[in-house]
Order: sequence, then C-alpha cells, then structure tokens
Amino acid sequence: MEFSLSFSHPQQKVPIDKAEWEGYFDESGHLVKSQDFISSNILDRGLDPSVRSEAWKFLTGYYSWRSSHDERLTVDSMRRKSYKALCNMFDKIHPLLETEHRDFMKVRSFINSDLQRLYIRDAQGHAMVDKKQLEKILLLSYVCNTAAEYQQGFHEMLLLFQFLVEKEHEVYWLFQFFLQKTEHSCVVNIGVGKNLIMLKALIAFLDPIFAKHLEGKGRVVQSLFPWFCLFFQRVFKSFDDVWRLWEVRTFCHSLAFLAPGDLMETLHDCPFPLQRAKILCQKGGLSDVPSGCDSGRMN
Repeated sequence: MEFSLSFSHPQQKVPIDKAEWEGYFDESGHLVKSQDFISSNILDRGLDPSVRSEAWKFLTGYYSWRSSHDERLTVDSMRRKSYKALCNMFDKIHPLLETEHRDFMKVRSFINSDLQRLYIRDAQGHAMVDKKQLEKILLLSYVCNTAAEYQQGFHEMLLLFQFLVEKEHEVYWLFQFFLQKTEHSCVVNIGVGKNLIMLKALIAFLDPIFAKHLEGKGRVVQSLFPWFCLFFQRVFKSFDDVWRLWEVRTFCHSLAFLAPGDLMETLHDCPFPLQRAKILCQKGGLSDVPSGCDSGRMN
C-alpha cells in the first residue's frame, strides 16, 4: 500500500523556491517578513527541495527566526562544539554503559537490528547511508534522553535528516529539535498515548461496530503506534511526500489523529467536520487544531 499527499485546493500551489526564500531576508540576514507569514506559507504551500535544508533549521529551532546571518554562524559553531562535547562524554562513559546498564545494551541491540534492515543504495548498488553515523546518533540521543527511550521508526526518521544536511552535528540537533516539536505524535511515553485515546474515540464515533470489534482484540489500537513514527520507506512514494507531511505535522499537534479521521471519512463516506475534531482534541487535552490543517488530505 502506498500513500501520497495531495491537497483539496483546485490547483496544487507552487512551493517556496530559493528566490522567494532569499527574498524573506535583508542584507544582514534578518527577516523582512513575519514568522507567522512564512510559517503560514510553508504550511499552505510547502518547500522546494533547494531551500529545505536551511528552512528546516528555522522550523525546528536550530536557528532563531530573529537571528542575523552572523548570529546564525555563531549558533552553528556553538552547536558543533556542544555536539563534540556530548560525543566526548559518551566515549568516556561508554564502557560503563556496556557493563552496568542492561537497558543500554538492549537499546543498542534494537538499533542494530533496525539498521541491518535499512537498505538504501544507488542505481550502481553503492551504499548511500552511513549506518555507523546513524547508530552513533541514535545511541547518543538515547543516552541524553532516556525518558523518550528508543522507538522503532526513529532510525528511518533520522535517515531523512542525514540526507537533508551534510554535517554530523546538524543531523543530530535537527533530529533532537524535531522530536521535541513532535513528541505528541512520535514519543510514546510523552504524547502518543493521548493521540491513541483520541483515535479510539474517533473510531467509536465513525464506526461503532468496528470499535466494538477492536475492543475484543485487546490492545490492537496501541499496535497502530508505528504509524505515528511514519515508516515512510514502506508506504510513501517519495521522500518529498514525507517532508511535505512533516511540514504540516510541525504546525499541527493533532495531525496523527486527524489523518486517520480523514481516511475513515473517505472509507465510510461519513463527514468528519473540523469542529468535531476540535472538540475531541480538546476533551483529550490536546492542543487546538490549526485552521489550515483541514486542507491536508492523504490519498
């Protein structure tokens, strides 16, 4: 089964290209357009691949929207040094982790198993993925944030950032900031539980018979968690589709709940109005649904 993203507009809007992106800044690198204006355009139109690597540094918080060009150079240097310090710390405690912390060894085994199944090669059969770097960053990420644990799907999410930027410290920090912004739909111990509750309520609303069937199957709804991590290599036609979805997901905390709603609406020919989604989200303690998110559809 494959998914691709389309939108309910009569014509697909042109994404923000390099010329337009550069026009958002003055000679010193400060924004001449508001953050809200740019964010709204990204949500509505998406980004051209030529500007995605820089734009995502703003979207994730790697760079401040209020920074100048010189300030961003300073920030990048600081993040590079911070990453080097984290790596040095990790190298020092690595032997202790291997001998004293059973959870660390278990997580490393999970990561290695996931990476072994990761197969990305070019037309000539040459490896396009630095799996050693992926393993290093995933282990470092786990050690620095054990509350989030390691979750199946993180290796594929990290892979996209490895393709997006060139430097290792950029890959690490973009991944960290992205997880922070999407912990409601990526990190099972933090926010996914609420989304699963909302998903159960949604199924009960649109298909009571199916909901009753699921209740007799125990924790089957919880088994849908991998969809919140987006196993894109198996279900999406291209990386561009994943980036487009993530550009919406960054702004919408409830996208992982709304996407199944849209699918069920299509399957059952049953309207699922945005207002109903807002009510369910609010009851579940989730943030309100941005008005722009009702235009995104997964087909």
